[in-house]
Amino acid sequence: MLKLDDRDLKILAILQKEGRISKTALAERVNLTPAPCWERLKRLENAGIITGYRADVALNRIAPHVVVFMAAELEGHRAENFQLFERWVKNIDEIVGCWAVGGGFDYILQVVAPDIDAYQRLVDQLLEARLGLVRYFTYIVTKPVKQPKSLPIELLVAGETTPQKK
Repeated sequence: MLKLDDRDLKILAILQKEGRISKTALAERVNLTPAPCWERLKRLENAGIITGYRADVALNRIAPHVVVFMAAELEGHRAENFQLFERWVKNIDEIVGCWAVGGGFDYILQVVAPDIDAYQRLVDQLLEARLGLVRYFTYIVTKPVKQPKSLPIELLVAGETTPQKK
């Protein structure tokens, strides 16, 4: 694991919230000249800590859609069962997130589809593919309350375990 100092953490915190910030402005915000700031940025990218840059898109302003979380349980629990399921999931664009979990179900999937019918066709496709999907529960998102914009890096690195109110 790459050792991060306070400036590295500040760079990460700023980039999570302001990914389009210029390198000069970033350097000023972390109290560095542009060249050392650029070197730190490249080191964080090369270490795989910064994995990419993206735009947050207001999908509701583009097209009608539904967001669904699916809890999925597989019939078999051998490595090849999980590998088969994960290979399929990685290739389905509507599945925008998938997490292997413990405690009852094997996976939580996040699906974005045009409507419920399209979601059900996706489920039917998963069932017909004989991936070992034995049980699933569907949770339709009625409204977003809090979505991740940035990760609490400083809290994790500092080892704090209690939430801080602002």
